[in-house]
Amino acid sequence: MLRHALPRAVPVCLALLLSACGHEEPVHTSISPAMVVQPQPSALASQSYPGEVRARFDPQLAFRIGGKVTRRLVDEGERVKANQPLAELDPQDVRLQLDAIRAQVAAGQANLTLVRTERDRYKILLDRQMVSRSQFDNAENLYRAGEAKLKQLKAEQDVASNQASYAVLRAPQDGVIAQRQVDVGQVVSAGQTVFTLAADGEREVLISLPEHSFSRFRIGLPVSVELWSQPDQRFSGRIRELSPSADPKSRTFAARIAFTAGKVPAELGQSARVFIQNDAASALTVPLSALGAENGAPYVWRVSAGNTLEQVPVRIGPFGEKSVPVLEGLKADDWIVAAGVHVLHAGQEVRPVDRSNRTINVAAKE
Repeated sequence: MLRHALPRAVPVCLALLLSACGHEEPVHTSISPAMVVQPQPSALASQSYPGEVRARFDPQLAFRIGGKVTRRLVDEGERVKANQPLAELDPQDVRLQLDAIRAQVAAGQANLTLVRTERDRYKILLDRQMVSRSQFDNAENLYRAGEAKLKQLKAEQDVASNQASYAVLRAPQDGVIAQRQVDVGQVVSAGQTVFTLAADGEREVLISLPEHSFSRFRIGLPVSVELWSQPDQRFSGRIRELSPSADPKSRTFAARIAFTAGKVPAELGQSARVFIQNDAASALTVPLSALGAENGAPYVWRVSAGNTLEQVPVRIGPFGEKSVPVLEGLKADDWIVAAGVHVLHAGQEVRPVDRSNRTINVAAKE
């Protein structure tokens, strides 16, 4: 009996299995979220350059005569007052020159007294017609020559007296000694820099500008300055001075930034950062993480109205610290993927969200 029932049961089981397979539930593919952003106008972005706070006026101080340094009265970083002695040269040579010219002045005065007396005597004799006119004229010329010679010697005495005073180097104004370049015993020449004085008053920031983008900078260009000691506050400024030639070692151009925000708590030697806005108002900027490259060609992933991805080639400008300007390829109302661009592919469906994980309606073009 079992033998006759088995052939009948097999078709029934097969039918039940086929029926169960026909009612299997379909597998749903999950849609991954993608953080998206919109390009920002480049006018809101800026490039930054590190700098150092310097004095508006920082004259290089030097002796007006040469000699051997016998005393150094101040050191680097020391505050000085106007007319304060800073260093001294050996005064022996200039004192000897002054003594020599003083002796010459005394001899000139004695000679002038002699020729004056001779002229007066010849004038009396000429009135009595006891000497000729030519003899009197000769005495008159000797007197005038002696008078001129004495004036010359007195002028040389003044010069020698000044030379003696030049043996002491004095501060031209209040300030701080920023650099010291000589020491006691060193022989210096006239005009050789001895100290650099950071004068009290206005402060500026010295920065170096890159050679490749130097043409877009100009004197008077507005900037903003952030001091290292006050990172949350920016001060307005402008480019006051641009170097006409590049540094031969760094190939950068020096620029001085003047503050325009009134009194700024900037101290000498402080670190600062200067922010300069981009010129191109038509360009847009995107985060660096949104940029990809294929065979050297940059691209971004744009989310279409159906929440699918399309690869968009773009033309970019110089890289910034956190963003890069996009010169061609995007519009301001586009939504682009801001991170994870290396794992995406064209036509992929995503769920666009912002940085707070809120869903974005791309079709609305917010």
